[in-house]
Amino acid sequence: MVMDKHICPFGLKSRDLLKREGFDIEDNHLTTREETDAFKQQYDVKTTPQTWINGERIGGHDDLRRHFGKSTAADKEGRTSYTPVIAIFATSFLMALAVSFFASGTIFTFRAIELFIAIAMCVLAIQKLQDLTAFQNQFLGYDLLAQRDVRYAFVYPFAEAFAGILMIAGALIWLAAPVAIFIGSIGAVSVFKAVYIDKRELKCACVGGNSNVPLGFVSLTENLMMIAMGLWMLF
Repeated sequence: MVMDKHICPFGLKSRDLLKREGFDIEDNHLTTREETDAFKQQYDVKTTPQTWINGERIGGHDDLRRHFGKSTAADKEGRTSYTPVIAIFATSFLMALAVSFFASGTIFTFRAIELFIAIAMCVLAIQKLQDLTAFQNQFLGYDLLAQRDVRYAFVYPFAEAFAGILMIAGALIWLAAPVAIFIGSIGAVSVFKAVYIDKRELKCACVGGNSNVPLGFVSLTENLMMIAMGLWMLF
């Protein structure tokens, strides 16, 4: 394997992949910029590392993954995936169980369910707040209130975080619960109309803008959870 002398993430990943596939590895480091430029020109490549197996040049890291029948980031680009939502909900659920155990010595409490929804709301809000512009652009594609008043797309993630934080604290529920019910109701109606009535295939802004999470059942569930949480804690 030929690679630049500096630490290269793709070089390390290629080495690891080759080791897992049972290959003995011989590294050839390019120690100067001149060597690197000459190597790239000789083999007409733009990047290092470049891997050879039994005298046959395989190519860069993506080429090596394809050689072993594995997918690459480029292969996954544009595909829809529920992975971000699963990761958020699973982690939020475990966090809620941990807090419940710390507070009461058991995970089997109604408070654990409340904490799960509230923590998930906060984490989802954080995802949206990382890039408000990207979130707004994706959110405006289906949210009915945001389409009537664009400013709502800016307010939404702050409202979600606000309600979630107060619900975790168990404070000002008279304020937090109506906020959760309001944004959850608008969201549920918007998702239902876009997906089940208009039959549109859209990406959900629930985990932030530019996500590949499909708009559908998971997005509807997020909003229904907020409604249920608001009603439960209010009444």
